[in-house]
Amino acid sequence: MEMHDSEEISAKQEKLIGFLLTERTVEAACSKADVAPSTFWRWMQTKPFKDEYRRLRRGVLENTISKLQSLSHQAIDTLERNLTCETPAAEIRSAQIILEQSIRGMEMLDLEQRIEYLESSAQQEGNL
Repeated sequence: MEMHDSEEISAKQEKLIGFLLTERTVEAACSKADVAPSTFWRWMQTKPFKDEYRRLRRGVLENTISKLQSLSHQAIDTLERNLTCETPAAEIRSAQIILEQSIRGMEMLDLEQRIEYLESSAQQEGNL
């Protein structure tokens, strides 16, 4: 396992991180790795363990998001089909989802623009 810090984590810590990424709860991961939950919480106070856990967890989340994005075209097609399926409840729900997500998307784009503007302004002022 590649580390980005000068300190490395132990094999037992690596094993626990693997289970933390696959089990539903911290307790289940600790049980499978044969590590006390209190040890996990103590390890989370150390930079090498915390950094490696967060780095790998972020990788898992990025893969999950990529998978969801690849399915979004099918989901949109399904919503579009249900707009005219002649089942009023399905049509209304599909329309509601489309409108809510469209608004949310616009809000996200607006926030992104605002953040870029603020970062640009801060850089120009020498604050970043």
